[in-house]
Amino acid sequence: MNQSVIKALNLLNLFNEDNVELTLKEIADRAGLPKPTAYRLLSALESMNYVYKIKDREHDSRYRLGLKLLELGQLVSDQLEVRKIAYPYMENLSKEINEAVHLVVVNHHEATYIEKVESNKAIRLYTRIGKNSPLYIGSGPKLLLAYLPEARRDEIIELGVQNQALDRRTFSEELSRIHAEGYSYSVGEQDENTTGISYPIYDYRNIVIAALTVSGLSTYFEGDNLCTIKTKTKEMAEAISQKLGFRGFVQGRID
Repeated sequence: MNQSVIKALNLLNLFNEDNVELTLKEIADRAGLPKPTAYRLLSALESMNYVYKIKDREHDSRYRLGLKLLELGQLVSDQLEVRKIAYPYMENLSKEINEAVHLVVVNHHEATYIEKVESNKAIRLYTRIGKNSPLYIGSGPKLLLAYLPEARRDEIIELGVQNQALDRRTFSEELSRIHAEGYSYSVGEQDENTTGISYPIYDYRNIVIAALTVSGLSTYFEGDNLCTIKTKTKEMAEAISQKLGFRGFVQGRID
């Protein structure tokens, strides 16, 4: 394990309600580090916005926790909230259609499955909570990618082009279609002979923060059953969004 990373993270633990600001000397003394070492670690944290430096005089610098921690804390809070709120709806959806239901979120340049309700079928898909997937493979990840800000979306598409030989134009058109239609559909992308259908979950800021994904053997995703799965999944995604404070639905559509 990288000891420099551990030492840097330990510096963050020195800050609390009683110590919102600390000088370089105070940080070095409390961490049991030489001042040059503490300064080097703090400089690395500062470059990533985990701390910021207040310099009153040439030899008197003080440090505070940076806004990056607030951003990450909000992300964790949002994920915990959406899991708690979404789970009973996911259970109901799984009972109604008897398929596996997943909750998927963006995690840096990947998609992460943060919740799952299994079906009662004898043959089940192998997915687990905590599973990561590229954002350009599967209905849930691609739906999330379609709703990301343009600059970030283009950055991830470029990674896909480099790593998976994606055709940029074709894939960009697919994402545009997903965004316009409001849902994503994939067949055999993550597992052979499986189909996935995903709808967006919005929060109170009108931002898509998760995908509600139903997946199963492709033979079950046909005809009237497919229509039922799509309708029920969309309804549950809208119900979860409304529970999270989203008020953009008007007569069954998203404004």
